[in-house]
Amino acid sequence: MHQSAIDNAKKFFEAFAKRKQSGLVIDIGSQDVNGSLKKVTPNRFNYIGVDFEKATNVDVVLDNPYKYPFEDQTVDIVVSSSCLEHCEFFWLTFIEMVRITKPDGLIYLNAPSQGSYHEYPVDCWRFMADAPKALSKYANDFYGFNTVLLQAYIDPNGPWHDMVAIYCKDAKHASQYPDRIAL
Repeated sequence: MHQSAIDNAKKFFEAFAKRKQSGLVIDIGSQDVNGSLKKVTPNRFNYIGVDFEKATNVDVVLDNPYKYPFEDQTVDIVVSSSCLEHCEFFWLTFIEMVRITKPDGLIYLNAPSQGSYHEYPVDCWRFMADAPKALSKYANDFYGFNTVLLQAYIDPNGPWHDMVAIYCKDAKHASQYPDRIAL
């Protein structure tokens, strides 16, 4: 994980997660490759790292990368950084994230909009400014969710120009999160 990814996640927790006193954080693609989101997740949260192979910072190994072993609406915050570009079907990954998130829960995504090819085990995608809106639309139009995009941006720092997206699972709860990451 590159430094801008860690910096953006820290900003997410400072701006958005401060409204939650405790809860469960699931990190999709948690394997510690030059750093992890566990280091910036506040201690008041119960952190579980999820990935497709046993490795450092992985608590749950997935049998199927598109089916998570968590019940519907049981997770307070889902985070994923430097992972979606390696998912052949990232839209299915997003649907699973939305499924397990509580109605007032948050989803934080960070994926590159630029950068060199980096197979791990595959490198399939880059994410542009419209990607966060498209993911929300997909979840709502095809799966009946009421997900709302709270903030999205392309970070101009670093070689990857991170696409950052923050969602609330159900738009009815969006007003609980009035703060934004200062750019």
